[in-house]
Amino acid sequence: MSFQRIAYEVREVCNGVELAAIEAAVARTGLGAGAVAIDIGTGNATVAIRIAQRFGLTVRAVELDPVMADLARSRIEAADMGDRVSLTVARAAEMLARTEPVDLITALGTTDVSGEGRPTPEAGFITLRRSLKPGGWLLWGDVVWLADPPAPLRQITEVTNLYTDDDGWRAAAAAAGLEVVAGRISPQEVYDAYARDSVAAPRAWVEAHPEAPEAGSIRFNADRVQAIMEFGRDYIGFGLYLLRNPD
Repeated sequence: MSFQRIAYEVREVCNGVELAAIEAAVARTGLGAGAVAIDIGTGNATVAIRIAQRFGLTVRAVELDPVMADLARSRIEAADMGDRVSLTVARAAEMLARTEPVDLITALGTTDVSGEGRPTPEAGFITLRRSLKPGGWLLWGDVVWLADPPAPLRQITEVTNLYTDDDGWRAAAAAAGLEVVAGRISPQEVYDAYARDSVAAPRAWVEAHPEAPEAGSIRFNADRVQAIMEFGRDYIGFGLYLLRNPD
C-alpha cells in the first residue's frame, strides 16, 4: 500500500481535472477505431480505459510505480478491457523510445517524460512530439502557476518537474513545433476537490490501520501534500492542453 494508491483509488482522474474535460478534448481529435494511443503515467488507468471504451482506441498504458501499476492492472481486468488496453511498467522515456509513433498521447501529471531528470516544458514537448505521427495529437495536463509563486513553494513543488504559467505552456508547445488547438485551466472547485481527496482517503486509511508498517509514511505524505495544497492554493492550478503535431 502507498499514499498514491490510496489517494487515487477513490478518484476517477489522478489529477485536478474532470474526466468529462478529458473526454471532450479527445472527442475534438476525431480519432476512432483503429487509432492507437499511449497513456503516460496511467495511474489508476481510468483515462486509458475510458478513451478505449468511448472512442474505440487501442491504448498502450505505461506506469512506472509498481504499486500503481497493480491498481491499473486490476482496473483494466475489471473493465474487461485487456484486449484494448495493455499495460507496461517502465519509464515513459524508455517506453517511447522503443514504440512506433502513435495517433494520440495522453500525458497528465507525468514525471520526466524526456528521461533527463527535470526537463523544461519545451524539452518534454519535443520528446513527446517525436512519438506522434504527423497530424497526431497530444493531450497534456499539468501544474500551471496561476501567479508567480514564493520561492519555497516553487522549490518544493518542482522537485521532479519544472512548471510554468498558461502562457509559458503554450509558448513551450509552439517552440516544440506543436499547434495549440485548445487549452483550459480547471475551475477552482475542481482543483479543490482533488486536493481534498488527495489527503482525505489516506488519512482515513491510516486511522483504520494505525499499526500498519506503511502508516507512518502515508501520514507523512498526507501532511506534506496538504501543506503544499493549502499554501499553494492561490498559486497552483491544473491546465489541460490539446496539442497537434502538424502534418
